[in-house]
Amino acid sequence: MQKPTSFSKKLFLFCLLLVGIGVVKAQNRPSQHVVLISIDGFRPDFYLEKTWPAPNLQEMADQGARAEGVTGVFPSVTYPSHTTIVTGRKPADHGIYYNAPFEPEGQTGRWYWESQKIQVPTLWDAVRKNGLKSASFIWPVSVDAPIDYNLPEFWSLEEGFGRIEPMRQKETPKGFLAELEREVLGKLNERTFNGDFLNREDRIGEMAGYVLETYKPNLITLHLIATDHFQHVEGRDGPMVRKSLAATDRAIGKIREAAERAGILEQTTFIITGDHGFVNIHTSISPNVWLVEAGLMENQANRGQWRAAFHTSGASAFLHLNDPQDQDAVEQVKNVLENLPESQKKLFRVLEREELRAAGADPNAALALAPIRGVSFSPSSQGSVLKPAKGGTHGFFPDFDEIETGFIAFGAGIQAGVEIQEMGLVDVAAVVDYLLNLGMDLPESTLYPGIKK
Repeated sequence: MQKPTSFSKKLFLFCLLLVGIGVVKAQNRPSQHVVLISIDGFRPDFYLEKTWPAPNLQEMADQGARAEGVTGVFPSVTYPSHTTIVTGRKPADHGIYYNAPFEPEGQTGRWYWESQKIQVPTLWDAVRKNGLKSASFIWPVSVDAPIDYNLPEFWSLEEGFGRIEPMRQKETPKGFLAELEREVLGKLNERTFNGDFLNREDRIGEMAGYVLETYKPNLITLHLIATDHFQHVEGRDGPMVRKSLAATDRAIGKIREAAERAGILEQTTFIITGDHGFVNIHTSISPNVWLVEAGLMENQANRGQWRAAFHTSGASAFLHLNDPQDQDAVEQVKNVLENLPESQKKLFRVLEREELRAAGADPNAALALAPIRGVSFSPSSQGSVLKPAKGGTHGFFPDFDEIETGFIAFGAGIQAGVEIQEMGLVDVAAVVDYLLNLGMDLPESTLYPGIKK
């Protein structure tokens, strides 16, 4: 038998050292499994008021840590907000400024799907860097992210292509969705996985539960959308809003049961947060009509010969320039806004670059328009400036209660009975970083020590 060489002995000892370091790091982690759940359109009253049908959420809020309200980012829409959750940074830093990027030659329908567009490290990056495993389900801006088990939010712009196959094309690893279909879901199609119906929430809960029980990843991120969809349709309190919250709560209960079946419930933490609140609306404003009338753009899909155009994102509107140095165009737009009738001027406020910079919003916008509650901006460049609107929306400047989202942390590493009066969406990443001992650089994200167990 060949004797081990000096090099092989050193290699063996080095490997033992690495294993030892890994064991120590694992022992220093307050939690071994973090399930980070985003409920789109999540509001604090869903768990603070017992009249809402959410027994799992309310139990977790009562027995864990909860926030009275969470201040979001500007604009308070889905993709910038979700990227803030996984980076601890505001849009100006992470680079996801809206749901859909501003496209100078006209909007194609593309959204910010690809994770490569994120300009700072994410929780997924940190998990992989620490040698841990992650999984994700329908999370915005997660295509090609460093995630071990990933079904990203993605769809095709081609007519009739649906949502299932594009998602399958972007899955990691290949065959992941087929495994989920075989083991837990049944064959997915546009009827059995459809945002217009509540079965979608059940499916996502079943996917996440199966992966947690089978593969036991250290971090799961998942995105539930039904409460957003029906608040857009019905406003803040319609019958389908209540039913959608119940479906969302049921999905969370399925994941919690999966952790219990797997024998890891005591080592698991659930963090439930969201991207924005909701505001009922009655009026829509089309600011690009003003620019067409002023000769600053044309009423065409590609904006024609344009110098300035408003890019709407949720309720708000952001001014973009064909030539970023065209300050004359900015002054013309300001003059148009200043000379509007008082009946229109009182419906919004103008945010200059300094305010946008302080809010961490898109640094490319020359200015922005933030409407009052009940009013939303529209991308339309024709017809009446003011039009009737109904239902609910978001995207407002995040400086009032209705647009705030929520936060619950429950389980391993979390102190029970803690209420945080006010926190920011940027602070969620610091909680995950603490629970998994990731060692991220999070200069904007505050970990409130009162929630640590």
